[in-house]
Amino acid sequence: MDILNNLAQGLTHGFSVALAPGNLLACFAGVLVGTLVGVLPGIGTVGAMALLFPLSYSLSPAAALIMLAGIYYGAMYGGSTTSILMNIPGEAASVVTCLDGHAMALRGRAGAALGIAAFGSFIAGTAGVIGITLLAPPLAGFALRFGPPELFGLLLLGLAMVSSVSSGVGGAGRKSVMMILVGLLLATIGMDPLAGVPRFTLGSATLADGLDLSAVLMGLFGVAEVMIQLDRNERPEVITTSLRGLLPSRAEWKESAAPIARGSLLGFFAGTLPGVGTILPSFLSYGIEKRLSKHPEQFGHGAIAGVAGPESANNAATAGSMIPLLTLGVPPNAVMAILMGAFLVHGVQPGPLLVTEHPDIFWGVIASMYVGNAMLLLLNLPLIGLWVQLLRVPFARLAPVILLLCVAGVYSVTSNIWSVAVMLAFGAAGYLMKRWDYDAVPLVLAFVLGRMMEETFRQSLLLSRGSLSIFVTRPIAAVALLVAAAVVITPLLVKRNPIAGSA
Repeated sequence: MDILNNLAQGLTHGFSVALAPGNLLACFAGVLVGTLVGVLPGIGTVGAMALLFPLSYSLSPAAALIMLAGIYYGAMYGGSTTSILMNIPGEAASVVTCLDGHAMALRGRAGAALGIAAFGSFIAGTAGVIGITLLAPPLAGFALRFGPPELFGLLLLGLAMVSSVSSGVGGAGRKSVMMILVGLLLATIGMDPLAGVPRFTLGSATLADGLDLSAVLMGLFGVAEVMIQLDRNERPEVITTSLRGLLPSRAEWKESAAPIARGSLLGFFAGTLPGVGTILPSFLSYGIEKRLSKHPEQFGHGAIAGVAGPESANNAATAGSMIPLLTLGVPPNAVMAILMGAFLVHGVQPGPLLVTEHPDIFWGVIASMYVGNAMLLLLNLPLIGLWVQLLRVPFARLAPVILLLCVAGVYSVTSNIWSVAVMLAFGAAGYLMKRWDYDAVPLVLAFVLGRMMEETFRQSLLLSRGSLSIFVTRPIAAVALLVAAAVVITPLLVKRNPIAGSA
């Protein structure tokens, strides 16, 4: 009963924060920009959050985090629009929605596909926030037992999960590991956190404080994405079918109810795992729905369950992925790494003490997700016609605006022209990485976590007077390291023994 009372008090306090005019405006701006980013193919959630990251400096910590979180789950809503109308996913998590959503559009049921995607996203997003409300506080209490060895083990596990998720495609596993190592190396640039001496700064005052996170993010995800999109110079066709009938029929609701429920549960719990993100849950949901369907032959030809399940899963995963960040201070994916960067630039350390030291932020962000999901449902259905018109604007006209935002954003944070140069250098590097099929996400995750990993590792050694045994004598740290080792080694063993792996 005490737990429920504490939850009710916390949530009430959170709504008082989220409904404050400034925070409400930040939430609206976040979900609107998120939807816009999800609708426009190419920019992506990480790119949009990177673009608006400098703006968060001028906001209060709660408003900044509410806005950035709104972009994340707002993009999941918008991503389905291009998947259904153009057969191009606005977001990577909406790839699987192309299969049946676009097929429905070709059959004249674009409105129903967009409608069930929006309603499924709303239901799953709200269910995910309820999950955060119930699970985050007790997990944060449990995480209070964590010291530097346990945190180091968890951070290492997060990096291992990222490398393993990328290992399924060709040599992507090796490339992912390389990107992680590069990210860790970049994180060492600047002042030594314990000794206070400069490292790898080449005598530059700009590098003395380390590489600016906003310059790295906007270069890799903003500038590089603009270059890639201009390089492709493609103008896909937009479906011109009628968008009437956005409300699904009773039969379509009946067919979609179970997939939405299963997608919500699957997405939420999968989203809590480090490195999983929103893509894997949507694919898993699609596979489960096809396997459970009485008419699996309809999948790929316009089955509404193939839209409802994955769209619910990717939205629930956005809520689930907040739990490791809020309770443990460990970002499970690149989006959460940017969100963690926003916490850190405001002097707030996410993790077990967040709920007691910064209840305004903890409960304010959670409550804002209830408000944001309601805003998205009200925004998306009436504005679908506007999004369709926006899709017809050539990207070449948007590119200069995005580049100007990148330059202005980085310069406004540092007031240092060399930070802009750093951003452009990372933009060129990001362009080449995309051309050569190197994923920037592991690099960014390692860059954000690198400094914390170094600090927790060295603090652990100080506690043990230089003995590495502290990582195996502390149960939680030992389990985290064992799981991390299993995550890395298991795919290698399966590759060497394909018969066993396919059994």
